Amino acid sequence: MSDRAAIPPPSFLSKIATAANLPACLAALPRPLVFTNGCFDILHRGHVTYLDQARGLGAALVVGVNTDASVRRQGKGEDRPLNVLEDRLAVLAALAAVDLVVPFDQDTPLEIIRACRPEVLVKGGDWPVERIVGGPEVLARGGRVVSIPFQVDRSTTSLVSRIRQKSTPA
Repeated sequence: MSDRAAIPPPSFLSKIATAANLPACLAALPRPLVFTNGCFDILHRGHVTYLDQARGLGAALVVGVNTDASVRRQGKGEDRPLNVLEDRLAVLAALAAVDLVVPFDQDTPLEIIRACRPEVLVKGGDWPVERIVGGPEVLARGGRVVSIPFQVDRSTTSLVSRIRQKSTPA
């Protein structure tokens, strides 16, 4: 006899913030706070390496995640993202390195960075520090802006391209 009611929901779901509960979620996190953002459409080794390194720069890591509409406006392709926002949030929230995930619908994460007030703002090595959105605001408060060099050369775009090539008949 099984008792489905006895199985609790996954604990990582508590790491998914909404606009309404973001202030309370942020208040519960230890400082210094590290913030990064991205689409994280198909999570790969490059992502998890980068997120783990970002987490090492502070006491907590918040990840801003582009909504589906925001991803589409980036011109990554009409069929992107491949994974819907709810799935991308859940996968990221399940990672040990990630303390909180929060979606944003704007073209840039500037509003969410202002709301989070991180001490450390991080992007991947393809972003020069001077071009990282929110950098001036973080620096003005005495924080740091870091561009983490890629340790593992992977990208979702190249992965999607390889999958499509293999599925096309010769």
